[in-house]
Amino acid sequence: MFEYEIAAARNADLIREADEYRLVREAEQARRVSPRNQERERAVRGHRSRFTRAA
Repeated sequence: MFEYEIAAARNADLIREADEYRLVREAEQARRVSPRNQERERAVRGHRSRFTRAA
């Protein structure tokens, strides 16, 4: 029975290590995403001339 408990604990450790490794890889990939692929903010200044002034 003791060997089974050791094997179960080792299996749980390996699962935790694999999850941590996966999370680190996902974070590194997210960090590498080019800013060009993300939507850029546009200037508000240019649109102000379209609207009339309030009284």
